[in-house]
Amino acid sequence: MTQIMIEKDLVLFNELVELLLEDELVNPVVEPTPPEDVVDVFDLGLSEFGSSEESFRKILKNLALQTPKTASKRFFNQLFGGRQGKAILGDLLSVMLNNSMYTYKVAGPQVGVEKEVLAECAKMIGYDSNFGGTFPAGGSMSNFMAMIMARDHFNKRIKHDGVAQKLIAYASEISHYSNKKNASFAGIGRNNVRIISCNDRGEMIPSELDKMIQEDLSKGYSPFYVTATAGTTVVGSYDDIEALRKVTDKYNIWLHVDGAYGGAAFFSKKYKHLLNGVEKADSFSFNAHKMLGTPLTCSLLFAKDKKDLTYSFDNAADYLYQTSDDDYNLGKTSLQCGRRNDALKFWTLWKSIGTAGLREIVDQLFHLANTARNYVDQHPDYQLYTFEDSLSIGFNYKGIDPRLLCSDLYESGELMVGYGQFKDEEFVRLISVNANFEDQDYLNFFSILEKHVEQNSERFVNISSLKS
Repeated sequence: MTQIMIEKDLVLFNELVELLLEDELVNPVVEPTPPEDVVDVFDLGLSEFGSSEESFRKILKNLALQTPKTASKRFFNQLFGGRQGKAILGDLLSVMLNNSMYTYKVAGPQVGVEKEVLAECAKMIGYDSNFGGTFPAGGSMSNFMAMIMARDHFNKRIKHDGVAQKLIAYASEISHYSNKKNASFAGIGRNNVRIISCNDRGEMIPSELDKMIQEDLSKGYSPFYVTATAGTTVVGSYDDIEALRKVTDKYNIWLHVDGAYGGAAFFSKKYKHLLNGVEKADSFSFNAHKMLGTPLTCSLLFAKDKKDLTYSFDNAADYLYQTSDDDYNLGKTSLQCGRRNDALKFWTLWKSIGTAGLREIVDQLFHLANTARNYVDQHPDYQLYTFEDSLSIGFNYKGIDPRLLCSDLYESGELMVGYGQFKDEEFVRLISVNANFEDQDYLNFFSILEKHVEQNSERFVNISSLKS
């Protein structure tokens, strides 16, 4: 009976997928439903008895078609988007298998899948066989685990006795917001994350980092952790890892490279130079659900020395670890106990298209970013705020308030794109993360934006004219 029900549910799933793919072509962006109306509009309320099959089908259809379409030709809003079919296949298979990745006993060959992906990435990064790796639940969690390793590496008694020193962490002014949040979780304290200024390209200034570390040392504080960024969230800049490594070596401080957004550049022969020095970092992370298009979430964390990963996250549990050695019991190096199989979807993509295929995906993203950047740079009505070798294109159009423009495009259901800030400037933030796009898709983006402004000119105020 259970098998029959599952087969029927899979038929319904396929029907919904077909409807969604068809609808994306004609309705690529949905008009937003006011959040206070969502439960009523989509009949989301739960009750004592279940819905009829017909009602259930109707509710699911409506819900699927009215959810923001993150793989459509009009979605440019987040640092993820698009679909890679073979990765979706792996993700669906992992749901059906429903293995937890903490022990070899329950995950079997899936442990081999995860270990192979990690090992091949580590080799490409430049780590040797002493590396450690795992799949955390997102980029923020990767950064948290890196901070914990750095804390414990600095003082091995902390995990037993707690933090008794004034530990200091360092991050750039445009690093990911998770750094301060993670410091609060790790017992470091948000106020003990020093913010280091950036140059005009959004790169952390090594001399400013050195200066701040010296100042903290003079006060008797304990600097322990620096996070560099490979692809900052707003402007897509890459910190100079080699220069920062020289500073952290000088003071024997852990260096983590947060490559959640742009870290997958190491797959590209043309752009891997953006990560020069990453092999010298104590830890490194990147998200395959961003540049490589795997379904959410698919985050990878690497430690140069596996002993650091094991020391911070291993914990005895005889009821759990009952077979195989620790190298195949992945819960020994994971923050979580129960953990879904995020490696399989990355493996199915990689296995099917090869390293060369992943390289093409990465190179295509940089190509598309250059196409968009060149359009903005050569058009007199646009002002460009970002630079080459970035997957983020910041611009303003005709001096219009970017918040107003982005909100209006969203509410009209025409485009989904966000805005950002850097060096006291605010701008539309157009990103390149969907390798299924072509040049024309970005040119269409600008065409739609320009037409929308022309047709709704009364709603927009030219900020530059007001200031003058």
